[in-house]
Amino acid sequence: MTAPAEAVITVKDLVKKFGSFTANDHLSFEVYRGEIFGFLGANGAGKTTAIRILCGLSVPTSGYIRVAGFDAFTEAEKIKKHIGYMSQRFSLYEDLTVFENIRLFGGIYGISRKAIRERAEELLETLQMQAVRDTLIGRLPLGWRQKLAFSVAVFHRPGIVFLDEPTGGVDPITRKQFWEMIHASAADGITVFVTTHYMDEAEYCDRISIMAEGRIIALDTPAALKKQYHASSINEVFTRIARNA
Repeated sequence: MTAPAEAVITVKDLVKKFGSFTANDHLSFEVYRGEIFGFLGANGAGKTTAIRILCGLSVPTSGYIRVAGFDAFTEAEKIKKHIGYMSQRFSLYEDLTVFENIRLFGGIYGISRKAIRERAEELLETLQMQAVRDTLIGRLPLGWRQKLAFSVAVFHRPGIVFLDEPTGGVDPITRKQFWEMIHASAADGITVFVTTHYMDEAEYCDRISIMAEGRIIALDTPAALKKQYHASSINEVFTRIARNA
């Protein structure tokens, strides 16, 4: 008998209000260890608000939310120490070199200097960026910067990494390489929680949820959702949900 999957994110009846406006309306879902979970929705659907809560950056109005074993109401600081995060806006310092960025974030994550040096050399070799270790981040192509930003987000080996539209603006080849990195991290047991506006990328996820007007309208595997909505692609599923909303 297969053991049940371990939930590393548990959300039950999450509500977030700003005055009379409800940004998140009773969201409920679980995300499992090593899963690639797509969190989709049009602009204004409530995705960013929910992600801020899951990352310990905002307090929910009500509900039950645990991330990496910690309570979102009372243990937000502990959540921050056990996750990685990559923003849709480039998150490294452009006026620092590649190695200086790695060293800085390694220190922020509490990694020893010796471990930072060892992991940095391994990382630079994996990314084939040894030749640019002393190059300012701002001088690198966008695709290189995005791949480095992802690598830095998981440098401290967190249980969960949140990726907020990580491939925005990069070319198709780099997007494919980026998703190879995501799958490799998931294979190592890191749970990947990702938002994207590229519906072809949603097909790479183990499961996806689709939000509209603050609520989760659909949640299942890409194949199951296409079958449920009699659609040939996730883009078609998404379009139907958005039109109904």
